[in-house]
Amino acid sequence: MTTKTYQSIQLEQREAVSTIVLNKPPLNILDLGMIEEILDALQAIESQPGNRIVVFRAAGEKAFCAGVSIHDHTPDKISTMIPRFHDIFRLLARTDQVTIASVQGHCLGGGLELASMCDLVIATENATFGQPEIKLGQLPPVGIILLPLLMGQRQAAELLLTGSSIGAARAEALGLVNRVVPRDQLSRNLEALLAELTAQSGAALAMTKQLLRRIAPLDFEKTLQQSEEFFLNQVAATDDGKEGIFAFLEKRPPKWTHKQ
Repeated sequence: MTTKTYQSIQLEQREAVSTIVLNKPPLNILDLGMIEEILDALQAIESQPGNRIVVFRAAGEKAFCAGVSIHDHTPDKISTMIPRFHDIFRLLARTDQVTIASVQGHCLGGGLELASMCDLVIATENATFGQPEIKLGQLPPVGIILLPLLMGQRQAAELLLTGSSIGAARAEALGLVNRVVPRDQLSRNLEALLAELTAQSGAALAMTKQLLRRIAPLDFEKTLQQSEEFFLNQVAATDDGKEGIFAFLEKRPPKWTHKQ
């Protein structure tokens, strides 16, 4: 096994499996620095022809990822941060490698978007999933694409419009999660899933991914570009969009104008 350590993540490589570890516990918040490191790691993984599986997991017990840094949502940073964050999803949309999210604790905002983009999700019984962006006068550009596909329009609308969270059992029932396991058995069950996958033909895995992309009900990258532009030009530019961010940073209730 070879290991490359970054500032905010770790890249672990073992035979056909590469693991990206979000390494900023307790909440593993995705800031611009971590985003750039994930992009670098994904590009490194993609350049290795022997790799067949990419795992995302996180350090600590409290959270897989509680979202993207609110500090990087301010008007002077958001136009840089959002496209770079979405570059992660563009890379994942193109890869022929199987992607897995191994989730414990909070999986919120950009963390849920990242997990939702993976082919398979395994989660602990105490995991919680939500898109709380609406509470900040925002919306999740990736989540708003993926959640209706994964869990249905009405269930997705409830999460997106209320900002509420659901537990692992509910997430599994709705199709967000493949397997729910006891808290102390996440690693063991992840290894069992990896054993199932690495036993298969790498060529067959890759071709299955290729066909899944072909029969997808939408062009993800085209839809993401539209969602990204709408978010940056419409949502983030509103007074309420800015107010939600500053109110959070200043630890006070937001004062909405309700104007688009």
